[in-house]
Amino acid sequence: MSQKHFLFTSESVTEGHPDKIADQISDAILDEILVQDPEARVACEVMVSTGLVLVAGEISTHAMVDYPEVVRRTVKEIGYDRPDLGFDSRNCAVMVTLDKQSADIAQGVDTPQECKHGLKQNSYDEIGAGDSGMMVGFACLETVELMPLSISLAHKLSFALAQARKTGTIPYLRPDGKTQVTVEYQNHKPERVHTVIVSTQHDEDVPREQIEADVTEKIIRKVIPAPMLDAGTIIMVNPTGRFVIGGPVADVGLTGRKIIQDTYGGVGAHGGGCFSGKDPTKVDRSGAYMARYIAKNVVAAGLAGTFEIQIAYAIGVARPVSVFINCFQSATVPEEQLQQAIMEVFDLRPKAIIEQLGLRRPIFKKTASYGHFGRTDADFPWERTDKVEALRQAVGKK
Repeated sequence: MSQKHFLFTSESVTEGHPDKIADQISDAILDEILVQDPEARVACEVMVSTGLVLVAGEISTHAMVDYPEVVRRTVKEIGYDRPDLGFDSRNCAVMVTLDKQSADIAQGVDTPQECKHGLKQNSYDEIGAGDSGMMVGFACLETVELMPLSISLAHKLSFALAQARKTGTIPYLRPDGKTQVTVEYQNHKPERVHTVIVSTQHDEDVPREQIEADVTEKIIRKVIPAPMLDAGTIIMVNPTGRFVIGGPVADVGLTGRKIIQDTYGGVGAHGGGCFSGKDPTKVDRSGAYMARYIAKNVVAAGLAGTFEIQIAYAIGVARPVSVFINCFQSATVPEEQLQQAIMEVFDLRPKAIIEQLGLRRPIFKKTASYGHFGRTDADFPWERTDKVEALRQAVGKK
């Protein structure tokens, strides 16, 4: 296939996947802390395995949190609430080993270089970046939510699997699952869905033919628009033929191990760090949210059809060390002019990002499954397009 005619694939997993269990526990703990202490510093990592949840990390807070209770509640909400699933919220062991945030890191966040060297201009210079790194934001015109089509469909399939399980539409489903969607492009535009793969955990003794029929008719054909499916579309349900053993019994789960599906499904570049379990002073999270906010507003404003932005930070410094944009030859104004407009409209210092997006609230647990971006089932402030007019005015467009 040529560069104008190609296939592209993205994957998603359900909330019962081991890695996503870990992400949700990390963010549930973060939310519980933020309810009591919005200024807390949290870096919470989780590992789940057979009969075990290990919570570790660095947390500085005055909040009083019953960590085992948060863990068990989260695991139960996901659906692991009975022994025959191999992982049970009531009897899994919970180990907690936490320390305070490193004083060396804290001093960079609390007293950034701008303050140390007399470069402070206003209160937004009072918080330094919690780590060095680069964050990437992306948006395109392939879907109404301005996300790549492959990751959008993969997430919707995973979400539909979970809803079918919870509502009893397909009563024999279990929490673990994975979806994968391959889209065929012509002249860089999605033409059709080439392949759909759904692997879903299920109860014992359910015929494979029934699983294939139910998932195809009640999930795949209801989620993927009919015009995108044709007689040549390849559909595979549980390719191994059996998926009874799943969750932490089958695989160890770790926080932050699904960062590609958390973002754009492999489309474009990618930042260096995961999001879950981190308070917003960590620019791995807040910087990536701001990058998506910028990208979505640029595309919604009609200033580019496909847009990517990279923002890089140095630990302990409030202002980014670099900002790079790429419009993939789709810009409707000169890129230099667009970049200048972005710097005028958006303040990229961590404290400004936190305040503008309201990131000291307990809103993060819902981000930990089915993607942080392009969601229509949650009110994520970085998904708003309220800077469209400001951007258009900044580049002189009516």
